Amino acid sequence: MNIGFVSLGCSKNLVDSEMLIGLFKKNGYDIVNNPEKADIIIVNTCGFIESAKQEAINTLLEMAEYKEKRCKYLIAMGCLVQRYKDELEKEMPEVDLFIKYDSYETIWDQIVNKIKEIPNSEINKLDYNSRVITTGDNYAYLRIADGCNNKCTFCAIPKIRGEYTSRKIEDIVEEAKIIAKKDIKELIVVAQDTTKYGIDIYGKPMLAKLLQELCKIDGIKWIRFLYAYPESITDELIDVVKNNDKICNYFDIPIQHISNKVLKRMNRKSTSESIYELIEKLRNKIPDVIIRTTVMVGFPGETNEDFEQLYEFIKKAKLDKMGAFMFSKEEGTPAEKLKEQIHHMTKKSRYNKIMEVQNKISEQKLKEKIGNTYKVLIEGSSFDNKYYIGRTYMDVPEIDGIVYIRKTKQILEGSLIDCKITDVNEYDLIAEII
Repeated sequence: MNIGFVSLGCSKNLVDSEMLIGLFKKNGYDIVNNPEKADIIIVNTCGFIESAKQEAINTLLEMAEYKEKRCKYLIAMGCLVQRYKDELEKEMPEVDLFIKYDSYETIWDQIVNKIKEIPNSEINKLDYNSRVITTGDNYAYLRIADGCNNKCTFCAIPKIRGEYTSRKIEDIVEEAKIIAKKDIKELIVVAQDTTKYGIDIYGKPMLAKLLQELCKIDGIKWIRFLYAYPESITDELIDVVKNNDKICNYFDIPIQHISNKVLKRMNRKSTSESIYELIEKLRNKIPDVIIRTTVMVGFPGETNEDFEQLYEFIKKAKLDKMGAFMFSKEEGTPAEKLKEQIHHMTKKSRYNKIMEVQNKISEQKLKEKIGNTYKVLIEGSSFDNKYYIGRTYMDVPEIDGIVYIRKTKQILEGSLIDCKITDVNEYDLIAEII
């Protein structure tokens, strides 16, 4: 039987998909990318915000259409199922099996019980070391923990994924070595909050120690970590990034807001003052640091004054990269019940305003790179085959921009080469090989 996968949502969800793909492959099944060739289609859903939930439902309905052709079984798993399994079973008879996140320990047994064509097997557990990397030959995500204890009032993740649970350092390093043997050049370390790594099992934050251990692995050229909460970025962590060439000088720091009043209502631990102080410290200690953040507009009770504080912060801080989203009223979260909900049009207006100013900042930041030389990881070629496509340490794949390098000589994919920036377009850099 051929197995087709669709993985939605975040990189942490993708790791679950990759482990299940690995489980099927170890049991002798073929994985196909074309749903028309799949006997079983598995959709790993996201249920974080309303738009993600709608995407998951639309994808399930789209995949259900293939049951009129070759597909015999449609399976749904992941965060949406964890939140709404009972409702989905009633409303979506097209789906043959719903698997909740908290039942992944028995995922193979559930599949076997539903699909009689699949026999029992002693190989029946999800395994990090057997996962199939689906992100290509240049980078892989390394999930170091799951769940979250932060309890931000707008976020459903703790209800979906449970309490923060770290993996042991030796287990993570073992997986990273397996990845390195596949000639993958970059490790992207992820968790709901990477800076809380280790507290639950070691009694103190251990991200800095983990990064140092990962730096010892031969073959890995770049290491970066995402989702670093501002209140947990220590001097030790900053120094580890600064002093290890393999670790990209890149901090992804979701601040969410800058108004102390809004931050408090969000149950965030940082303050306006501590955020400004952290940005200054990072830039002083690591002059070429890239700082990315995520902010939210339209949180309940966000006044015009609160929003203006955020707007002024964005203009003043001039962060290298920024993502923004509008508050989504999520079922079961404390923020769902807060009064002073913001009208959708107001949210949209505020979102447009901050993105407009950030786009100007981003454009200026790109232009400042002209004339500079950077190492670029070559990842492929443009459609017209006139350029190589790559990334610098400043770019997270599928989130940030890319570099177009004029083809003047043969370069192997996966190579790290020195390039000089000669021009920019709206989001990307244009370079030439030195």
